Amino acid sequence: LLPSGARRGWEASEMTAAAAQVATTPAQPPKVKRSLIPEQWQAPLMLAPSLIALFIFVYGFIGMTVWISMSNWKSAIRDLSLRQPLYAVYQRLFDTPRFQTDLRNTIVFTVLFLLVTVVVGMGLAIVLDQHFIGRPILRFVFMFPYALSFIVTGVAWRWIFNPETGINLLIDKLGINTVLGWFGLGPFHPMWLTNPEVWGDLRNQMPFLSGLLTKVGIPLAMIPVVIAAVWQLSGFAMAMYLAGLGTISNDVREAAALDGASTWQMYRQVIIPLLKPVTVSVLIILTHVSLKIFDLIFAMSGSGPGFATDVPGIFVYEQTFRATRYDLGAAASIVMLVMVAFVIVPYLARSLKEQ
Repeated sequence: LLPSGARRGWEASEMTAAAAQVATTPAQPPKVKRSLIPEQWQAPLMLAPSLIALFIFVYGFIGMTVWISMSNWKSAIRDLSLRQPLYAVYQRLFDTPRFQTDLRNTIVFTVLFLLVTVVVGMGLAIVLDQHFIGRPILRFVFMFPYALSFIVTGVAWRWIFNPETGINLLIDKLGINTVLGWFGLGPFHPMWLTNPEVWGDLRNQMPFLSGLLTKVGIPLAMIPVVIAAVWQLSGFAMAMYLAGLGTISNDVREAAALDGASTWQMYRQVIIPLLKPVTVSVLIILTHVSLKIFDLIFAMSGSGPGFATDVPGIFVYEQTFRATRYDLGAAASIVMLVMVAFVIVPYLARSLKEQ
């Protein structure tokens, strides 16, 4: 028997030797379970279901729509035989006065909507870029309309622009018409969504438009629709510009202030030019929305008096599901697709090129 001190020393030496042996023993690599599918095929197989669904339900249906637009399917009885010539449906579509009016309304709505929304959104963003009490509350209030659907917005603004019980009633209650009467002016009672008039006609100034069968001007009934759309989407534009303003360094603002620039000069000459990429993105997104607009106008006024608020989306809906003119509805759908692609595709190509 060893003394207790010697026994402890012997045990410590044994533990040290065992630890050294473990340290010098090479670690065994973990066993890797081999997959039945080669690694180079795993990613394509995982993406295959989504790609198959994409080609069937997107590009397949687009191809089917193109085929129908060139077919003889113009009633409830399906007839997918191709029409001769193939562009006959498109020729008839563009010769239709209503579709010419739809294209005019789309252009007018897009121009007015983009112009006012970008100006209002940028203005709100600049106001909220200042530091004052209640700024978060105002930001929430301005963003709230964007959370609503176009159907809700359309119904609400249809009530507001009702000539009998809407904003005209408020004008009477405020005594505005009484004041106008003092100056010998008539009462201010706009017809809003029920006004069939078209302001101006460019066919007289532009000879190449003389062949059109509709007035080339601004339909007054479209102005309330623009107001409703601006009210809903100006908050989105504001949020985009606020995000852009957040990326501008304070050094830029301080440098402009040291150069003697006022607040207005700083925003006009320095900050707003730096927001050009944001402006391009806002214009692209809002143009895409305006070219395929349907639900807002459908809820507010439908096609309107004399098709004053009609757009290609409503034309497609009525020709396809009411008149069962599937060829015309499909052709109008392809025209809408081409208009949207004309805006989106160059933007995406430029973005991919920059990346």
